[in-house]
Amino acid sequence: MQASRDYPVLLFSYGTLQDKAVQLASFGRELTGQADRMPGYRQDWVEITDPAVLATSGKRHHPIVSPSSDAGDSVDGMVFQISEEELAAADRYEVADYARVAVELASGLTAWVYVKA
Repeated sequence: MQASRDYPVLLFSYGTLQDKAVQLASFGRELTGQADRMPGYRQDWVEITDPAVLATSGKRHHPIVSPSSDAGDSVDGMVFQISEEELAAADRYEVADYARVAVELASGLTAWVYVKA
């Protein structure tokens, strides 16, 4: 998957950004993507208290990832092609518990992902 002119940004999601309702609320469209994996990270959970995010996702606990000392750890998810404007919308959706970083995925693609801040 290569980024297109219309959607030059790659975003890896392992959590609620894969949900159709969250995508429609955040981006105004359903995203299409491909399965990928983020090596060297492990998944945990964070309690969400932001009313807007709770209303959008319908979930009080969201997955969150952080680097792992176990080289065998990885997190499965989806990589999506999005626009710069949609990336800004994703930034607005994610709460302060998350920070956006660039990671290399198992496929060799480099994508933005939200990890534990």
